[in-house]
Amino acid sequence: MYDTSSSTVRKLLVRGMLAGLIAGLFAFAVAYVVGEPSVDASIAVEEAAAKAEHAGHGAAAAAEEEEELVSRDVQSTAGLATGVLVYGVALGGIASLAFAFVLGRVGRFTPKATAALVAAAAFTTVYLVPFLKYPATPPAVGNPDTIGQRTTLFFLMILLSVLLGVAAVVAGRRLAPRLGNWNATLVAGAGFVAAVAVACAFLPGNDDAVQAGFPAAVLWEFRLATLGIQAVLWAVFAVAFGSLAQRLLAPAAPRDAAAVRETVTV
Repeated sequence: MYDTSSSTVRKLLVRGMLAGLIAGLFAFAVAYVVGEPSVDASIAVEEAAAKAEHAGHGAAAAAEEEEELVSRDVQSTAGLATGVLVYGVALGGIASLAFAFVLGRVGRFTPKATAALVAAAAFTTVYLVPFLKYPATPPAVGNPDTIGQRTTLFFLMILLSVLLGVAAVVAGRRLAPRLGNWNATLVAGAGFVAAVAVACAFLPGNDDAVQAGFPAAVLWEFRLATLGIQAVLWAVFAVAFGSLAQRLLAPAAPRDAAAVRETVTV
């Protein structure tokens, strides 16, 4: 068993936040290189539609257009970096606490393997499953009147996904003595997929999340980019935090002193 005292949990929290910061740096690089072009393209579509609307209402409407408070260059660099890094640090801290809770309770896994399992579970439940029901959309492409409802539904889907994931883990552990670890994992996984499918079927859709006529290629590129950003974030976190946790919880055992002396005399 590994040490999970309060002092160790604090050390894991610090390492989780550090790993989240490292993961955030990689995610920012991917977001800037892969994600920003699709955001720029969606903004261009929005501006073109706004210009056409202003042209139809005359010059007076154009004069009433508000000047943006933060330039697009700042949004795509400093603003993006700040948001992604804060997001990475926060998720890293939460994931490290989840790691401390499940360590040694889900099987005889090393800290590195446990970190990988926690990261994979977090990516699946917190992002992938909600993404399948309510995929990401570029800014200002949906109906602004329903943004509150759409946000509520998205977070509801996250909550359901996490709760169903926890239930699947508990069910798998209880079935393991009767079915064996492998079969219990398959049954619990199948139950999770079935429950998610039922939840997706009953929750309402976001029919007005994307306005009519928005370019499908831009939408597809944006959604792939957001999926890739999250995948990179959690993959880097798993590697970085796994290494840090391994060094803390299972440091390399020192060589036996007698063996060292024997090697020297020979």
